[in-house]
Amino acid sequence: MAAATVAAEIAALPEPRGTLRRLCGDLARRVRLLAPLLDDPSASASPALADALRAARDLLQSVQHGSRIYQATRGRDGLLREFAAVNGQIQAALDMLPYHDFDMPEEVQEQVALVHSQFKRAASRAADSPDAQLARDLAWALSDKPCMPALLTRISEKLQLETMPDMKKESVALHEMVISSGGEPDGGVDEMSSLLKRLKDCVITQVPAAEALGGRSSSIRHRSPIIPDEFRCPISLELMQDPVIVSSGQTYERSCIQKWLDSGHKTCPKTQLPLTHTSLTPNFVLKSLIAQWCEANGIELPKNKANSHDKKAVKSSDYDNAGLVSLMTRLRSANQDEQRAAAGEIRLLAKRNVNNRICIAEAGAIPLLVNLLSSSDPRTQEHAVTALLNLSIHENNKASIVDSNAIPKIVEVLKTGSMEARENAAATLFSLSVVDENKVTIGAAGAIPPLINLLCDGSPRGKKDAATAIFNLCIYQGNKVRAVKAGIIIHLMNFLVDPTGGMIDEALTLLAILAGNPEGKAVITESEPMPPLMEVIRTGSPRNRENASAILWSLCSADAEQIKAAKAAGAEDALKELSETGTDRAKRKASSILELMRQKEEA
Repeated sequence: MAAATVAAEIAALPEPRGTLRRLCGDLARRVRLLAPLLDDPSASASPALADALRAARDLLQSVQHGSRIYQATRGRDGLLREFAAVNGQIQAALDMLPYHDFDMPEEVQEQVALVHSQFKRAASRAADSPDAQLARDLAWALSDKPCMPALLTRISEKLQLETMPDMKKESVALHEMVISSGGEPDGGVDEMSSLLKRLKDCVITQVPAAEALGGRSSSIRHRSPIIPDEFRCPISLELMQDPVIVSSGQTYERSCIQKWLDSGHKTCPKTQLPLTHTSLTPNFVLKSLIAQWCEANGIELPKNKANSHDKKAVKSSDYDNAGLVSLMTRLRSANQDEQRAAAGEIRLLAKRNVNNRICIAEAGAIPLLVNLLSSSDPRTQEHAVTALLNLSIHENNKASIVDSNAIPKIVEVLKTGSMEARENAAATLFSLSVVDENKVTIGAAGAIPPLINLLCDGSPRGKKDAATAIFNLCIYQGNKVRAVKAGIIIHLMNFLVDPTGGMIDEALTLLAILAGNPEGKAVITESEPMPPLMEVIRTGSPRNRENASAILWSLCSADAEQIKAAKAAGAEDALKELSETGTDRAKRKASSILELMRQKEEA
C-alpha cells in the first residue's frame, strides 16, 4: 500500500524542467509503469520497494524545488550520483521481489520485466555528457565578465528560466538553499545570485517582443516532451511506431530494419553480431508502453500503413466469435455444470491477456457473470468473482461491471463466500475502487465491515487483500468514518501489540490514514497507543517508524494529554534518534513532535 501511494505521488508531480529534466522524466516514467505491479498487495507491501520509491520521490521533489542554476553548475555531479543510486535502489528492490510468481496477467509480467531492465541499465549507465555550450556559457557568466544578450538568452532557454514566475521561483530556491545549509552551499551564491539578476534583466527586455509574437515559440518549447531513449529506433533515432525484435534481441522500427535487411546486411546494426535469421518479431510490450507515453503527453503517432493489417488483431482473442457465442450460451444454461465450466474458462481467458478481456466483455459476459455471483454452487461463485476481477484489470470494463449492479453482489460474496471467493471479492473491490466515484458506492454498499472481518480471520493472502481494499476505500473521508464505526481500530491496535500475525506493516499504514480523522484519532487515543508506537519507533523498519511517527504527530498535535503520555513512554530519546536516522518524512514528524514537547514545557 505504501509503495502504491508513493508511486501515485510521483505520478502527480508536474512535468520536470531545467537541465535535469530528462533524468527526472525518465525516472518518473519508469515508476509510473510499475503501477500494474503495485496493484498486487505483495508488491505494494514490499518495504524495500516502498523505501526505494520514497527515495525517488524525495529526489524528484528536491530537483523540482531546487535552484536550476545550482543544479547546472556545482550540484550537477552530486545529483547525477543520486539518480544512479536511486535507480539502483529500485532495481535492487525489484531483484528481491518474486513478481514472476504473482497472480498477474502475462503482459503485465512482461511490462514489469522490461521496466526492471530499464532501471538496471539506468543504474549502471554512464551519465549523459554535459551540454558543452551551456557549461562554457555558465563559466563565462559566473565570472562576472560582460555578457552578450545572446549568451544570456541561451542560458535562460537551456535552464528554462524564461518568465518572471520562473525567476521568482529560482530566487526563492537559492534563498532556501542558503538557509537550509546554514551558509553558502559550496560557496558561490553571490555569483549565482548575480547571474540570476542578469537573466531577469534579459527576460524583462525580451518580454515585449515575446508578447508581440504571442509567446508561441516558448509555449511550443515547453509543450515538447523529451522522447525516452528506449522509445527511439537506434537507426533513425525517431520515436518508434512499430517496434520489432531481431534475432540479436535488439528492437528497431520495422521500416528501418527492413530497409537494412533489404540492402543485403546480415548483421545487427547496433551490436554488429551476425543475425541467425531475418524474422522480425513484434515487440508488443514496448509498443504498448510507447502508446501509454504518447497518450500521457498528448502526442498522436502518424498513421502507419504497414500496420493496417494489424487492425483486426487488436480485436482478436484466444476464442473466435463462434467460440465466444458458445461460452455465453453455456453461461446462460440452466445446467449448473455447464455454468461452472464456462465461468472457469472465462476466468482463465480473462487472466491471459488484454485482448481476451476486451472481447469477453464485448461478447456480453459481464452481466452473466454478475448473475452467477448469487449461484448456490461455491465453485461457480468463485469462478465468477475471479473472472470479474480479471476483467476489471482493463479500465473500460470497470464501468461495465459497476453498471451491471455487481457491487452489492460482490459484497455479499465477501460476507458469505468461501475463503477463495472472499479473497478475490476483496481484490475485485480494490480494483474497482481505483475509480474515485466507486469508492463512495462500495462504501455505501456495506463493504467495510466484511472487509474488516476478512482482515481479522482471513488467510494471510486474504488479510492483505482486505487491508489493501480498506486502505484504498479510506482515501474517501466517508469510508474512514465507516471503518472507525465498524471497529477497525481495535483490531489494528491488536496487530501492533502482537506483531507475530505478520500484519504490522498494514496496521500502521491504515492507522496513519485513520489518525487524520477526528473520530479515528479519538478511538486510537482511547486504546493506549503509546507503548506499541514507541516500540515501533525504536525497533521498526524505516517505513513502519515513519508511519508510527505520523500517527504520533496526529495524536500529539491536537491533545496536550497525549504529549504527556508520549513523554511518559520515553518518546523524547526515541524521537531524537529518529530525527537523525529516519526517512525524510519521519525526521520531519519527529522534529515537529519534539518541538511540541518543548513548547509544552515552556508554557
